[in-house]
Amino acid sequence: MSDGWTQALHALGPMITGALLGTVPLALASFSLGLALALGVALMRLSRHRMLVAPARAYVSVIRGTPLLVQLFVVFYGLPAVGIVIPPWPSAILAFSLNVAGYTAETVRAAVAAVPRGQWDAAYMMGMSHTMTLRKVVLPQAARIAVPPLSNSFIALVKDTSLASLVLVTELFRRAQQIAAFTQDFMRLYVEAALVYWAVCLALSAGQSALERRLTRYAI
Repeated sequence: MSDGWTQALHALGPMITGALLGTVPLALASFSLGLALALGVALMRLSRHRMLVAPARAYVSVIRGTPLLVQLFVVFYGLPAVGIVIPPWPSAILAFSLNVAGYTAETVRAAVAAVPRGQWDAAYMMGMSHTMTLRKVVLPQAARIAVPPLSNSFIALVKDTSLASLVLVTELFRRAQQIAAFTQDFMRLYVEAALVYWAVCLALSAGQSALERRLTRYAI
């Protein structure tokens, strides 16, 4: 085996470690926080109060209208200019969470809006409050509707975490960069990193399909 392939084989372990200890945890933390924020933004968008709708709409517009890389740089490099210094990992999680929320808020809003109005009326007739109806009746049905697009958003986020290497977060791609800089074998190692990302996304896609099959059992 040539030296190049030997180096590439030895680099596989650190890249997988970077994926398991960096990429996946970063994506999970960012998506969880982003989804919680997205739910709040979506409910604000569905509110009848203009004071809630306007800021939620503005937030979604700003997030969707600006590149993720710029958002990441604003959080990590821009905030210190106004006295707010955030370490690399929290900076990446904050930037990715805000980005996820801006995109998935519309997914959540559409899913909630897709629940038939009759479900609300039936719950009110049973004496449920608005909050209880939302929590017990509407959101569970909306969750089933939203699973496919949300799963796609999570898989996209896993790939987007490669940008975190630009703010000094050690994940899969930063591992590849460090090894490639040492060996100067950029082509082989970057292709290898792409294959590791592909393998992770294939595993997540399989999990998405299994979850969708499970949820369709309860579809009406």
